[in-house]
Amino acid sequence: MAGLKLSGLLSGFDWQSVVDQLMTIQATPVTRMENEQARNSQKASALTTLDTKLTALQTSSNALKDTSLYSKRTASSSVSGSTWSATAADATVASSYKIDVTQLATAALWNGGSNIGKTLDSTGTYPNASVTTLMSSLPTGVPVTAGSFTVNGKRIDVSLTDSLDTVLGNIETATGGTVTANYNETTDKIELRSSSAIVLGSGADSSNFLQAMRLANNGTQSIDSSSNLGTATASATLENARLNVPFSGQDTDGSGTFKINGASIDYNTKTDSLNSIISKINSSSAGVVAAYDSVNDRVVLSNKSTGDVGFSVEDVKGNLMGALKLSNSTGTLVAGKNALFSINDGGTLTSMSNTLDASAHGIAGLTVSVNSESKEIITVASDSAAAKSAINDFISKYNDVQSYIDTQTKITTTGSKVTTSVLSSNQEVVRWGSTLRSLAFGTLNSVSGTIKNLDSLGIGFTSDSSTLQITNSTKLDAALKTSTSDVAEFFSNSTSGFAKTLNTFFTSTVGNEYGTKGNLDRQIDSLTKANTSLDEQIAALESQLEQKRAILEASFQAMETAQSKTSSALAQLSKISSSS
Repeated sequence: MAGLKLSGLLSGFDWQSVVDQLMTIQATPVTRMENEQARNSQKASALTTLDTKLTALQTSSNALKDTSLYSKRTASSSVSGSTWSATAADATVASSYKIDVTQLATAALWNGGSNIGKTLDSTGTYPNASVTTLMSSLPTGVPVTAGSFTVNGKRIDVSLTDSLDTVLGNIETATGGTVTANYNETTDKIELRSSSAIVLGSGADSSNFLQAMRLANNGTQSIDSSSNLGTATASATLENARLNVPFSGQDTDGSGTFKINGASIDYNTKTDSLNSIISKINSSSAGVVAAYDSVNDRVVLSNKSTGDVGFSVEDVKGNLMGALKLSNSTGTLVAGKNALFSINDGGTLTSMSNTLDASAHGIAGLTVSVNSESKEIITVASDSAAAKSAINDFISKYNDVQSYIDTQTKITTTGSKVTTSVLSSNQEVVRWGSTLRSLAFGTLNSVSGTIKNLDSLGIGFTSDSSTLQITNSTKLDAALKTSTSDVAEFFSNSTSGFAKTLNTFFTSTVGNEYGTKGNLDRQIDSLTKANTSLDEQIAALESQLEQKRAILEASFQAMETAQSKTSSALAQLSKISSSS
């Protein structure tokens, strides 16, 4: 029976319950310490939350020190729905400016010479030159579309598989020979002749042949294409682009170089096309935009910027600019214009750009982009939105802190019953709330200007004297618009301003950005250390209790064993006595 652990199995005495009761009594200090730990954890949690809220208030308070909040500006036009745009940088002088634009700035153009491409491919001699090229590949500025067109009321059908010769012959056939149609290879034009006035087109036409051939009514019996028909082929390599001027001066492999406004651009007549040359110009540092005008068969350059400035075009190696008629001898400058304007009826000012800034009008910080020749009044005013938002954020964060302190420290009495909160006994937290109220509504006599307290801004305490609110929004708006420098001085003075005063309090409670801990953090650390110490005490006490339980259980087990042996001996004696 050694090691018997069934409580009272032989003795009938439930000693295990006695041991449990004794140990429960012995464990009372452990329960007390665990309850203390729970209270410490609740306090630490509440203080941690308060730390978060105070830090948020500190950040909001520091934001009020930003002087740019009070120097922001708006710029608006007197014209409803104005297409002008105006901006004012921080600290721009608040005023109204009458701007009268009498001329907009435009970009200069460099028009290359027309007809850089060859005439339509033809054979024979005038007036019966033959053009056998199909409509689908005829090198005209405007591609011909299939369908029909009308001459003197007669319909002529056009297919993309027709040659120009075929279509011209069909005109003569449809009109019964009253209209003759020939291609003049010398002038690169179509010539229509008749003994009476020729009438071209009708509302039923579905082909653009007449437009593509540049033929239009003139009320006479003789109509010619308005300009040359043949054009360059922009997508083909330069040596196959049908340019009138043959290439010269390039390397044997076709490499050449040209400059536009001093920007050097390389090319190759065997691999580059007119389209790729245009792309190279547009992506270069020349500051121009190039385009191919297929109607006039020319290349046009336009400055990316506006203003009365010129162009510089030159061939460095090879003659591509000459072949494209962009050289100084063949190109034509259409001068750009400077913007002309006046401010407040003053003298005429000029600007190369339609964006009128301080470099043009002398008003620091004001920029007005104009797109019409008109008069508008631009008003620069204080932009109080950002400052007001920062002030509202501070009020919100302040009220959040005060409400939390009130909730966590309040003590309520109902009859004889007193109810406390987690931090009711923490008088330092109560003092923090009181100190914050004093600082928030204190008067800062050492700051210059008319604003010396929150009341001057229309901000006051609520009826319970704990939280803040805007009591006079008109007063606040007026101060932010007309006394911005005073408001900035009140909030951001580096030695005695509102934010500086509060920051002293925050440094002592929640620390600073340099890692210095405040009183609140030290309280949390103290509670954490107390719980760590309690953990150690509880562990030691529980170890002692386990030893005591083991001793008690061993003693009662020994009693059970002894009683068992005694009972066995008595039974044996009884058996012997009965047998004798």
